[in-house]
Amino acid sequence: MSTLAAARADNFYYPPEWTPDQGSLNKFHGQHALRERARKLDQGILIIRFEMPYNIWCGGCNSMIAKGVRFNAEKKQVGNYYSTKIWSFTMKSACCKHQIVIQTDPKNCEYVIISGAQRKIEEFDVEDAETYELPADEERGKLSDPFYRLEHQEEDLQKKKQAEPVLVRLQKVSDARHSDDYALNKALRARLRSQKKRVAEEEFASRKLGLGLRLLPKAEDDTATAANVKFSSKFEKNRKDKRALIKAASIFPESSGSSMSNKKRIELEVKRRKISAGAASKLLTGTIKPSSWSQSMAPSIRHKGVSVCPRKL
Repeated sequence: MSTLAAARADNFYYPPEWTPDQGSLNKFHGQHALRERARKLDQGILIIRFEMPYNIWCGGCNSMIAKGVRFNAEKKQVGNYYSTKIWSFTMKSACCKHQIVIQTDPKNCEYVIISGAQRKIEEFDVEDAETYELPADEERGKLSDPFYRLEHQEEDLQKKKQAEPVLVRLQKVSDARHSDDYALNKALRARLRSQKKRVAEEEFASRKLGLGLRLLPKAEDDTATAANVKFSSKFEKNRKDKRALIKAASIFPESSGSSMSNKKRIELEVKRRKISAGAASKLLTGTIKPSSWSQSMAPSIRHKGVSVCPRKL
């Protein structure tokens, strides 16, 4: 260590007032080598890091504590099993500060919950898990009988003969599949490259559409569902009405001093166009004279206070 603080932290620093007859540095400073972990050592308790051996239910808040979660536990000896010590671990749950006590069981080679929690029982079916069930203690005791053992061996041989063709075929398939490491590596790398290329194309298509997330590839079910969607007829009606209003609107700009609303102005324009179209059709069919048509059309062609005299035909 290069610095004085680092040397002190590693307990390598010897102060000037220290002499060899005073013993070790821990004795000189009046502290234990384990520091805070040994603050209850006079009571036979040592602070350690305890790892939960299996899943448990907390007795305080009934929440699950998973296997492998670590705690600061107080370790002390509570008894002996022949010459093996029985250790007790006392800790507090992180969820509700509930006290949990766990002891070792040298007889059964496992941990036992004394108080504060309950072990989570996890059962499974041997057939669903596709594993073999170990024989029970009673069956193990029967194996000492020669006749029972001979009968058991005959059943095992029959099972072996039945399963041997399947096992041999599986072994051949496994050997053929894993015999060439280079081919396996090549196929795996090709698959990864194609997957990366597909992901890049999907991200590019999403950015092109202005989306911030990657879209999934098209599916036939989605296409069929989208084709069967029918929009309401009200939408089409509203769209036609808006287009009719736009076509009927005047192309001239609106005057600033006009107090007429936009809707009324559009209605008047539509009426004027209908009147002009009706007069023109009557003139073509010969039902009215041109002079009378000019007189009837004179008021309708005035715009913004400017009158235009019709030309005589």
